[in-house]
Amino acid sequence: MVRIPLLLACWVLLGTVAPPGLQRPEPPPAVSAVWFSPVALRDAEPAARRLGRLEFLGGWVLTSNDSRLGGISALHVEGDEALALSDSGWRIRLSLPTGRQPGRARIDPVREGPGPWGDKENRDIEALVVAGGEAWLGYEQFNAVWRYERARFTARASARPSAMAAWTDNRGPEAMVRLADGRFLVFAEGSGGDSEAVLFAGDPAVAGTPAVRLRYRPSAGYRITDAALLPDGRLALLNRRVSLFGGFSASLTLARLPRLVPGALIVGVEAAAFEGAVTRDNFEALSVTRENGRTILWIASDDNYNPLQRTLLMKFALD
Repeated sequence: MVRIPLLLACWVLLGTVAPPGLQRPEPPPAVSAVWFSPVALRDAEPAARRLGRLEFLGGWVLTSNDSRLGGISALHVEGDEALALSDSGWRIRLSLPTGRQPGRARIDPVREGPGPWGDKENRDIEALVVAGGEAWLGYEQFNAVWRYERARFTARASARPSAMAAWTDNRGPEAMVRLADGRFLVFAEGSGGDSEAVLFAGDPAVAGTPAVRLRYRPSAGYRITDAALLPDGRLALLNRRVSLFGGFSASLTLARLPRLVPGALIVGVEAAAFEGAVTRDNFEALSVTRENGRTILWIASDDNYNPLQRTLLMKFALD
């Protein structure tokens, strides 16, 4: 069942739903607890397990005694732990649901970044790549990429690449993928239709890294919100649409990389559509893992810190 009131859709379409500032008026709780409330793929069909090419393995609504948990725009799952980044600059580490309730989360600010810490626009994180002991973050309002030491999130390098300079403030780097050979693909959210993407020859957080512009074509009416590399080298691309009466919907597409030359077009084939009676919200975060030889996709939603929305975490296996 879709729980997206008409009023909420109006707010989103008008661009007025925004997370609060980074500073909280009260101190955080001594322990940040997280409750995982199971949800079905379709409320009317509790046993449903198929969605296109995906097999549904589990879904949860995340709630917490800590108001900082939410706004998830980027996700990295590794082992039994998830690292989530919010578009208000919080990094959230939490254990994946195991049946023991509640779980715990550690929530810390990303203190180093573009502009002074404490202003939401200075920590509008939308994209994340983790490799080894390092993490790369994409900042939408600044069209910037920062690289951090992963354990303590101390900054190591940062750049505002010229190839991304013309992206508008709220349509900037929305998804980022590190290819197997060390190159990076960064996708602009765009405003409908084809959106821009930039292929970097190396680290995009290093000023002057050579780059070429590409294009990405999402499903009709959709905009990209995240991307991840599959084990076979293809891209998994998460796309979102919001409409006045339909609320949020999402499309997961798979794409083989074209010959990566200037102007090359990346086009995906739809693998699953989150619409109709499917459980869904503002899906913005995607992570790919492996379990027992299977490719696993984790998808999370950004609740915009709005009580009319939910923080969903969904787990699927890809055929």
